[in-house]
Amino acid sequence: MSCCLNPECQNPLNREDATHCQSCGTPMETLLRGRYRVLQPIGHGGFGRTYLMVDEDRLKARCVLKQFLPQVKGTGSHRQANLDKAIQLFNQEAVRLHDLGEHPQIPALLAYFEQGSQLYLVQQFVEGPTLLRELQQRGPFGEEQIEALLLDLLPVLEFVHSQQVVHRDIKPTNVIRRRIDRRLVLIDFGLAKQLSVTDSAQTGTKLGTEGYSPIEQLRSGKAFPASDLYSLGVTCLHLLTGIKPDELYDPMRGWIWKERLAERGVGVSDRLDRVLTKLTQDLVSNRYQSAAEVLQDLKKPVAPVTAVPSPPPRPAPAPSPAILATPRRSPASAPISQPPSGPPSRRTTKPALTWSCVGTLLGHASWITALAISPDSQVLASGGLDDTLRLWSLRTGKQLQMLTSHTKPINALVISPDNQFLLSGSDDDTIKCWDLLTGNLLGTLTGHMRDVNALAISADSKWLVSGSEDRSLKLWRLPTGDLVKTLVGGQSMIKAIALSPSGRLVASAGLDNKISLWDLQTSKLLTVLTGHYNSVNAVAISPNGQVLASGSKDRTVRLWELPSGKPLHTLSAHLRDINAIAFTPDGHVLATASSDETVKLWRLDNNTLLGTLSGHSGAVNALAFSADGQLLATGSWDKTIKIWRLTFG
Repeated sequence: MSCCLNPECQNPLNREDATHCQSCGTPMETLLRGRYRVLQPIGHGGFGRTYLMVDEDRLKARCVLKQFLPQVKGTGSHRQANLDKAIQLFNQEAVRLHDLGEHPQIPALLAYFEQGSQLYLVQQFVEGPTLLRELQQRGPFGEEQIEALLLDLLPVLEFVHSQQVVHRDIKPTNVIRRRIDRRLVLIDFGLAKQLSVTDSAQTGTKLGTEGYSPIEQLRSGKAFPASDLYSLGVTCLHLLTGIKPDELYDPMRGWIWKERLAERGVGVSDRLDRVLTKLTQDLVSNRYQSAAEVLQDLKKPVAPVTAVPSPPPRPAPAPSPAILATPRRSPASAPISQPPSGPPSRRTTKPALTWSCVGTLLGHASWITALAISPDSQVLASGGLDDTLRLWSLRTGKQLQMLTSHTKPINALVISPDNQFLLSGSDDDTIKCWDLLTGNLLGTLTGHMRDVNALAISADSKWLVSGSEDRSLKLWRLPTGDLVKTLVGGQSMIKAIALSPSGRLVASAGLDNKISLWDLQTSKLLTVLTGHYNSVNAVAISPNGQVLASGSKDRTVRLWELPSGKPLHTLSAHLRDINAIAFTPDGHVLATASSDETVKLWRLDNNTLLGTLSGHSGAVNALAFSADGQLLATGSWDKTIKIWRLTFG
């Protein structure tokens, strides 16, 4: 079937081979942008219609199309002003989705374009019921389900707010329980607002949903993180009671949800009572001010919920960051069990691989996004969404220094092979060079116009390559920081780069699902590798320079022969996006980190899975091996760094 995109059409479904709509006669768009086939309408709102479609270029993968058709009121200049505002909000939604779609519980933006004088936005399709549909099918939620919901959604809001964005329309129809893993996904950022330092003093556009949105949002158009928390609280009241919010609020007495529960002979614990009451206070100042505060109040152990899996509460920050050491051979750090099938190891010098977690580093106030270990294996560097760099002693696990010159989150870290410098790339569009020993800032490299997402340094410590969302690669001379050249070639925003051991070949990858191979000496684009069907988040080149590994949002890792680019093998075992990959220094093992909260270890002589590291309670976003291959550091969105020890036999 195909679908007519005329918003006035009463019967839009047509045969796939139809040239004109059988209902309204409108010419049919066979493929939008030459690749998207619209199947059927699935919803509509104030800004237009939403359709289910397939992407013919991505193995008919399902996705969601938003067609911009605002319902604009008024006449003359007033109508035009309202239309301009609607267009601005639709454009802002595309920007928000691009910035926020890296989170595994927010749909990714796949495309944004204009065709036939219409604006379209393409999003990742999330299969599963909304919370409202669950309520309609199963009845009111129990206390355990509500607490599980809060524990699953609050970290998502913590991320959204850390990006200076307020959703402004949280309600049961805007939360989907993803069928594949039962996690909650926050959708519809059409009303999302970018925060600014002047927001508290300015009146904004009055948007939201009556009943769920707080008074400051509906009356004056102001919105804060506490506004989203209010809407989340009201959503919980609706799901807990099965009664719409308008019927749960008495103008004279306030919220009466507990009375409605009592009528059914149902009550809640004092803890949940306090949390929901504070979430839904009328005055902003009386509410929780951050998602982290709510999580803190929910951190006590709760009864297990089997129907609705949820991550455990986030640990409270320790008074001083330290390694939580565990005995090397304790039961808590038992070696990973080996797969029950597969050929036995062919290496006589290297018996079966086992791992144990030897410590957890606490200190970052937000998600860990980048890691690097010094060549002498003495220092671990970490960076995160809290805009800070931290240096740790790998021997003691103690924090040595905190570096705070960046003004936005850290995306990439490298330490020079001569053990002299630490370099960091950030959302503030800069690269900073630090003295690894003293922590002093030596200089700032400027030139990129957007976020610096990836860094790679040559084996002789003389050259640095950077990749950015401005779609360029830049080559810098070290230690002077001189910009030598810029490589551009029509590629999309760059998410990852890798440099060959010789320093001549560089691989770059990003949102276009492709990997570009460049000759740094000649500045020529050698070839483009295709095969992934979603954005490529990570690339790495083996120590011998003969294999390129790439990890993607499509949940696969692909191996390619270098320099030919010939596909070698695809590794598939992760349940979610691949965020980081790293070879052991000897090149025999590949580590892959995923949003499924695990790290997997692959044996590369026969492409088999050696084992899975489990222990993080959030997506794993960063990896770093020590120079001897004996230690692996993993960084997660659960705000922790774990240190794992590799042993043989």
